[in-house]
Amino acid sequence: MMFSDYLMKAAKEYKLPISAEQIEEYNIYYHLLVEWNEKMNLTAITEPNAVAIKHMIDSISCWDKDIFKTGVKLIDVGTGAGFPGLPLKIWQKDLNVTLLDSLNKRVKFLATVVENLHLENIEVIHSRAEEGARQKRYRECYDIAVSRAVARLSVLSEYCLPFVKVGGYFVALKGAQYLEEIEEAKCAIQTLGGEIEKVIPIKLPELEDRRAVVYIKKIKTTPKVYPRKAGTPEKNPL
Repeated sequence: MMFSDYLMKAAKEYKLPISAEQIEEYNIYYHLLVEWNEKMNLTAITEPNAVAIKHMIDSISCWDKDIFKTGVKLIDVGTGAGFPGLPLKIWQKDLNVTLLDSLNKRVKFLATVVENLHLENIEVIHSRAEEGARQKRYRECYDIAVSRAVARLSVLSEYCLPFVKVGGYFVALKGAQYLEEIEEAKCAIQTLGGEIEKVIPIKLPELEDRRAVVYIKKIKTTPKVYPRKAGTPEKNPL
């Protein structure tokens, strides 16, 4: 089977109504990912069925109709090879998306994908989260910040919540230790102006591992001292 077949199968099992046009766009994305991965380290997962489930479907798993409203502004912090931001953009075309990553090579890859897919209302920026969130044009300007596989939730909250406007959401895709991460991040989330609204366990097709999406609502402005200078959040979590 080809990648598109695996993706259609996985989408059906997950009850996602993906169109033929979307399948083709995910397919183009997949082939660019594999091609560029031969030149640089984008992902350890390249087998078509694994990419379909662990990258594409997993990325869309955080989508919630009550949060991802028409035309919202979304930033994917530490996007890497584009997950979850690019699959979400393909899934919901009216999203206004910013993909942020600290490695220029990955930024060039992302720009190539955006160009090949002719995506509109999407920006790719080269920056560390700690520096980007201090810029006026990005700070507390987004309805949603998403992030996956970047850091533990206590650290990730300091990277992401400063980008979110009051009333918006920080959506974190987390793995097997999500309950422990939530417990240790409670103080950080409160300090940064957030409040956990809900935690939704995720069961992906063919996989038995534990995953969850954590939805954190921004209820007050993040104090100006956060995020702290580059490297500090990871070395000394709140």
